[in-house]
Parts: sequence; structure tokens; C-alpha cells
Amino acid sequence: MNTSQPNSSHPQLIKLRQVMKMTCLARSTVYKYCADNNFPKPIKLGERNVAWLESEVREWIEQKMFQRG
Repeated sequence: MNTSQPNSSHPQLIKLRQVMKMTCLARSTVYKYCADNNFPKPIKLGERNVAWLESEVREWIEQKMFQRG
């Protein structure tokens, strides 16, 4: 089994840099939107380590595209 290829049946976690690249948002904006409940919350992986579910970030992007009309 090739572990380098993502499996669509398993949730994929992405780090802040990927979130910023996908959304074109700055670090501070990502965390502000999270605090305001306007963006998916990160999953705490450790004391100073978080990641986001890629599917939730993609869904947020799709919602923004839908909202523009």
C-alpha cells in the first residue's frame, strides 16, 4: 500500500501554511475568523501543534464562492 497518496476515505489534516495558501488569508485572519466562528476550528494535535481538516477548509471556500452569487 502506498502511504504517500491520500486516501479519500480518510480525513486529511493540513497545517496552517497550507490553509493560508488555499484561502489566501493571512495567519492572523485565519485565527480571527476561527475566534469569530467564521472559519473551521483547528484540531489540537499537541501543546503547540494544530491542523485543520482539509475537507472543512474546502467547504468554507465553496461557501464563499456560492455567496458571491
